[in-house]
Amino acid sequence: MAFSKSFPRRVQGQSYPVWEDVFLSEAEERLEESKAREENIRVLKECLHDAREILKDSKLKDFQTNAVQIAIALFEKRASHTVYWKEKKAKEKFDAL
Repeated sequence: MAFSKSFPRRVQGQSYPVWEDVFLSEAEERLEESKAREENIRVLKECLHDAREILKDSKLKDFQTNAVQIAIALFEKRASHTVYWKEKKAKEKFDAL
């Protein structure tokens, strides 16, 4: 099933926008998933590094599980999700119309 997103387009003389659906092709969808995966891996590595620094700066015991738990908490706050990348691509296609 192709990814789709609806965007409002203003029509002159009308009070309400006309909603248009934008669909990503299979190739576009896979490319955005790949970009999201690469970015998520980079962000998770950054979060692990930051978690180790937090443990070190706070003089907490450097247990691997503590670092992983902190990293996951940071990742959940920072991570860009696949849907974001697909929506971004759909918006680019909409704006190009």
